[in-house]
Amino acid sequence: MTKIPDWIAVDWGTTHLRAWLMTQAGDMIERRNSDQGMGGLARDQFAPILTELLSDVISDVPLPVIICGMAGSRQGWAEAPYVAVPCAPPGGNLATPVVADPLSVRILPGVKQVKPADVMRGEETQIAGFLASDPDFDGILCLPGTHNKWVHISAGEIVSFRTFMTGELFALLADQSVLRHSVDTRDWDEDAFRDALSDTLSRPADLAAKLFSLRAEGLLNDLSAAAARARLSALLIGAELAAAKPYWLGQQVVILGEGSVARAYEAALNLQGAMVRCVDAENMTLAGLTAAYMQWKEPKA
Repeated sequence: MTKIPDWIAVDWGTTHLRAWLMTQAGDMIERRNSDQGMGGLARDQFAPILTELLSDVISDVPLPVIICGMAGSRQGWAEAPYVAVPCAPPGGNLATPVVADPLSVRILPGVKQVKPADVMRGEETQIAGFLASDPDFDGILCLPGTHNKWVHISAGEIVSFRTFMTGELFALLADQSVLRHSVDTRDWDEDAFRDALSDTLSRPADLAAKLFSLRAEGLLNDLSAAAARARLSALLIGAELAAAKPYWLGQQVVILGEGSVARAYEAALNLQGAMVRCVDAENMTLAGLTAAYMQWKEPKA
């Protein structure tokens, strides 16, 4: 039988839902997953799905739930207003309450930047988790994903940030464009990645032409699928790094991420001589949700 938790931490993204059953002290009892992401739900479906996921631990006593991510978007469960930069990552004292008996639900706000216009939802909680363990950090956080973010942190605040659709562009090109015939593999050619990255950083303006060359070289010069896939990644990451250079050049960079995408960014930044290290993103999300819960439970005067 599952131990009854004191509260629930939830990261509700566009495609997936992750929930952690937690103790009062912030220790995890159990992790649960669902493919019921925000993107496929109507507003009145959120409460039933969460209740079903937690049905075996719900009692007559309201169970506190702290949620980050896309559940708080305009198309989500309930819109949790953005907090404008510069700001500390918003915590539990700014969370939006939602009626979901027998649960006591709070949704954390996202962060906005007016100029250049930009927004984040979920990443701010990862940032809060990172700063909980390294409150004096002054530098740049890189958060790889579908929409990669570069975030300037100083004095415990999010000073500015930029979002790049690199991950989504890679998926669209690899799965739906003419390049799908050239990159149909999970293999990887590290030398091809390094060469294409260096070339793109030096000359990012002809990115569109280099992309089509992947197809042409496959047809004419037998470019392998592994090399083509690595070069496609390098072309997109290289163009991003060229544009984001004011963020990472000469800065301490921490990548909040794991897996192949985070390793690709780490390799790319190392090739440029950047000071970079990686930390586990899921641990940071859970740490951020825990910090938000503690703040909501015991608000500062």
